[in-house]
Amino acid sequence: MARTLTSRRASHRLAADAGLLVVAAAFVLPLAWVVLSALDPHADLRVKLPDVLTLDNFDAVMTPEITFTPLLNSLLLCGGGTLLTVACAALAAYPLSRFRSRFNRPFLLTVLFATSLPITAIMVPVYALFVQVNLIDTMEGTIFFFAASQLPFSIWLMKNFMDGVPKELEEAAWTDGASSLQSLVRIVLPLMGPGVAVVTVFSFVMMWGNFFVPFMLLLTPDQMPAAVSINEFFGNRGTVVYGQLAAFSILYSTPVILLYVLVARRLGGGFALGGAVKG
Repeated sequence: MARTLTSRRASHRLAADAGLLVVAAAFVLPLAWVVLSALDPHADLRVKLPDVLTLDNFDAVMTPEITFTPLLNSLLLCGGGTLLTVACAALAAYPLSRFRSRFNRPFLLTVLFATSLPITAIMVPVYALFVQVNLIDTMEGTIFFFAASQLPFSIWLMKNFMDGVPKELEEAAWTDGASSLQSLVRIVLPLMGPGVAVVTVFSFVMMWGNFFVPFMLLLTPDQMPAAVSINEFFGNRGTVVYGQLAAFSILYSTPVILLYVLVARRLGGGFALGGAVKG
């Protein structure tokens, strides 16, 4: 009986390991294609080792028109939108976390509902509104819409992280004469550093990969971000320069990877609130 149970557990473990390997392969193969194709002068859709390793694909795309200007536009759009989103989400989540009201739950449910709205469903009225207020084809207008589109879920995330910060710490600051804004900036936000990092990374990544919004709201080619300019590698009649596309994809992914590396320490650091309210 014990031997049968042991063999059954072993078979279940092998099945689980096989399933994990299949999932891992589904993620590794596209990444392997990108890396290998970027170094292959004759890249195609197959995952294969290059006959000759070359950096010609990177040399071809590392120009101001193809890479540097679109990446700079992406950094301005996504960086500005992320800063605005995090600041507004913190200010909106603070009263929801610290003050009890009968309107809190309906407001949070409305925020949660807003996160489920498809972006394509609201782009037509947004486009008409931006034309009326002269924000079409402007970087600031696109930044505002980026922030507005990410704000509902960011408020929800920020509020949940903020609930984990003991209110007693703020009450001690209030006793010393601090205002609510000062306690938010000097006590709550530093203690919920991992939460702020999560909201920052999530907002930046969602904006960085957004193709539809800048494609609709920006008209000048010099203002297009990298998420839109990558479409230029798909030529007419199905012709695609796969090697240059892979090289550009690596360069395009670099800022997101660097951002995650910079905040990874904060993400894994925990809240460090042990013993903060004892005594």
